[in-house]
Amino acid sequence: MSLPPLVLAAAAAVALAVPLLGWAVLARPDPVARQSRDNLVRGIHLAAAGGERRTRPGAAARLVRALTPRGTVARLNRLAGTAGRPAAWPVPRLVAAKLVLAAVAGGLTLLVFLADPRPGMALLGVVVTTVAYVVPELLLYSRGQERRQAIGLELADTLDQMTIAVEAGLGFESAMARAAANGKGPLAEELTRTLQDIAVGQPRRDAYLALAERTAVPDLARFIRAVVQADAYGVSIADVLRTQAQEMRLKRRQRAEEKAMQIPVKVIFPLILCILPTLFIVLLGPAALDMAKAFG
Repeated sequence: MSLPPLVLAAAAAVALAVPLLGWAVLARPDPVARQSRDNLVRGIHLAAAGGERRTRPGAAARLVRALTPRGTVARLNRLAGTAGRPAAWPVPRLVAAKLVLAAVAGGLTLLVFLADPRPGMALLGVVVTTVAYVVPELLLYSRGQERRQAIGLELADTLDQMTIAVEAGLGFESAMARAAANGKGPLAEELTRTLQDIAVGQPRRDAYLALAERTAVPDLARFIRAVVQADAYGVSIADVLRTQAQEMRLKRRQRAEEKAMQIPVKVIFPLILCILPTLFIVLLGPAALDMAKAFG
């Protein structure tokens, strides 16, 4: 008994998509990239890596790179930098996941369209394929937003630690190293990476500006600009740290007050749409039934 062509096409699409999806999701990260990330977390630590060599990308990786525009790869690189370059989500895997998800969604929607060829189904297929293509990018963007919020919350306390360290006699970089060693969040990782950039010979100004560009946090970028100007004009770094720490604490308190003031406005819509109709039904329902029986 021969199978219909539609079933054969669906089976072929699934057979091609499953291995690619498994490679994109379950592939182990590059050992060199994993070691680099471990060094960023624990500080400068050069481990012997005699047997590890960078290998050339395989045929699948070259095919994925050829099918992806350079602008998309650059955008993913930028989003990955903002998200802290998670080891489980390297850029090649994200690019492969985008292509695989789009191919699977496009194949399935094509099968649905062949079974029911209507313009609405074609439009639905285009929308589903587009959404499937951008899902990995949206997840990476969400991860970056969470990381930016975490850095913004940690910034005031970190500046307080650095201010105390500088007033105790440490230099700015030593105070940064102390704050990075005591911290455990994304801001501590970024400070450690900045210190590593300086240690390998990058100018301090460039390392500080790279920190602001990587994190994309407005408050941290403002602090970095103040530090760069203080270093250029010879202003006391302790005064800059003290002023910036006070400003960050004030902004954090203002943001908390702003969120508290937004709560009544956000509660209005659930109250009107969900709570009040239910309350009216419970309170006025029996009376309405009694009136209907009385006049009926």
